Amino acid sequence: MKNIHHLRASVWFSAIALATVASSALALNGPLFTPAIPGVVDGGLEIKLVKDDFSSTEGPIPLKDGSLIFTETKINKVTHIAEDGSTSTFLDNSNGTNSLSFGANGDLYAVQVLKPRVGIVYPPEHVKVLADNFEGAPFVRPNDIVVDRQGNVYFTDSGNPPVAPGTAPAPVPTPAPAPAKPAVYRITAAGELQRIAADIERPNGIQFSPDEKVLYVANTAGEYVLAYDIDADGTIGPRRNFAKLDGFKKTETGTSSGADGLAVDADGRLYVATTIGVQVFSKSGEALGVIPLPKQPQNLAFAGPDKKSLYVVGRGAVYKIPTLTAGVAERAK
Repeated sequence: MKNIHHLRASVWFSAIALATVASSALALNGPLFTPAIPGVVDGGLEIKLVKDDFSSTEGPIPLKDGSLIFTETKINKVTHIAEDGSTSTFLDNSNGTNSLSFGANGDLYAVQVLKPRVGIVYPPEHVKVLADNFEGAPFVRPNDIVVDRQGNVYFTDSGNPPVAPGTAPAPVPTPAPAPAKPAVYRITAAGELQRIAADIERPNGIQFSPDEKVLYVANTAGEYVLAYDIDADGTIGPRRNFAKLDGFKKTETGTSSGADGLAVDADGRLYVATTIGVQVFSKSGEALGVIPLPKQPQNLAFAGPDKKSLYVVGRGAVYKIPTLTAGVAERAK
């Protein structure tokens, strides 16, 4: 009798494994549908693949008409996607722009990696460099950026990627100053650069709560999305673990959750691009569900005329997901 139970269990687990494989194959070669996550997405809706042959995909942000722009960092350009899915070049020669954020006056701010720096990249008459070093130490890889309603700029510099054991790190020219360490920075509306958090192994995505009283930071090397209360003067309080991520694992170069870009909806839910898909959390950090995708997402943003379309970009692909709750109406990101 015991052997029969073991046999039945073995068959049951094998069936689950086969179903999982079949599901994965369908996700790669056929339609992919949303799971049901209350307040976030209805179950069974098709996730639309907008396009899948971009050179790279990062930094999505909506324009006022509901269309979307995102960065193709590797080919040094910002690309526009219209509501009908057609694409065009929004900005060329972007200095390796990686992520974007709009100021209240419509200026487009960007973190840039070709010559690592932070600045305004559009419109042409407002283009300027805001910062390219901290106290003489040059930035390494400015990664993500967000601008608050008062014009304060918050951004991350994730630093050099970890080096695999047995691999020599890239040489640094001896006359060059030591690079800045991975950190979160703030440029005040008056132009003062401040390093506000230097205790994160690999800071990546950055985002505000809808009321801009909490700053969220994705730590790619860590198991949690981090949160900091923002004081009235723009400085931040102590670091705290906000949301525990699934998919955290040890890698050849250390540890990783794959946590990347962040988005928030009007009700304060946090959406995190990770190795296992888009993980969604309540405004108190409770895990609500995961939206799986065929390709690993890197960043995401709400767009559309009513901001009820979640665009997710990653590994050369752009996906569009209809949502139940809109993004934050009074700011772009």
